[in-house]
Amino acid sequence: MFWEWWQSLFTGMTASSFFNFSFLPKYGQAVIQGVEYTLILSVVSVLMAILPALLLATMRLSKISIVRWISGAYIAAFRSTPLLVQLMIIYYGVFSWITVPRYMLLGFIDASRFVPGVVALALNSSAYVAEIFRAGILAVDSGQMEAARSLGLSQGQSMKLVILPQAIKNVLPALANEVVTMVKESSVCMILGMAEIMFTAQTIAGSTMIAIGPLILAAFLYFLITYPTSKVIERVERRMRRGDKH
Repeated sequence: MFWEWWQSLFTGMTASSFFNFSFLPKYGQAVIQGVEYTLILSVVSVLMAILPALLLATMRLSKISIVRWISGAYIAAFRSTPLLVQLMIIYYGVFSWITVPRYMLLGFIDASRFVPGVVALALNSSAYVAEIFRAGILAVDSGQMEAARSLGLSQGQSMKLVILPQAIKNVLPALANEVVTMVKESSVCMILGMAEIMFTAQTIAGSTMIAIGPLILAAFLYFLITYPTSKVIERVERRMRRGDKH
């Protein structure tokens, strides 16, 4: 009995078959749009996180204790609570007071859901990216700051013109990895009805009564995006290290 059930997962066209993709001819366009939605959501969220993260990182390195405390408290709060909880608080709490016009971006992205999702993901990501930037800044030789100050640059000018450009080069691979991580974490936005990969998969499953196939396809699409990208990032990182040695 068990063997027959196990075989049915991989053969035939039953609802529980692992490879029942008979829905693709009808829903192929929706799947493509789900991938596009996920990529746009992930990239925009990480880009929006960069400036707050830079601010948080410099605050963490400040000599003023209250400034360090505020930055540390923010980072601790967002890194120590689930992204799903943050998303729901921001969508149902903050955006109950802020009205986002309901119009379609690129023809298939509902702005009233996309904007709160991006804000939640960006606020969460900024806590992680801030630590990436802080590590990048600390990795720059302390003599660089002393040399810049000896040339007559202020503390702020030294950070902006000398330290940050070197730090950003150091953290580029880690930032790219954050985009890869965000691709996976963006799946929580399905609870807001955002038509990314997971929401599309569940919608197809509900419409066709094919339970496993859409989820297998979703897993494959996430793998297809994240694994090759991670390998490319690793290769770039190795080349950058070799360039630094030479």
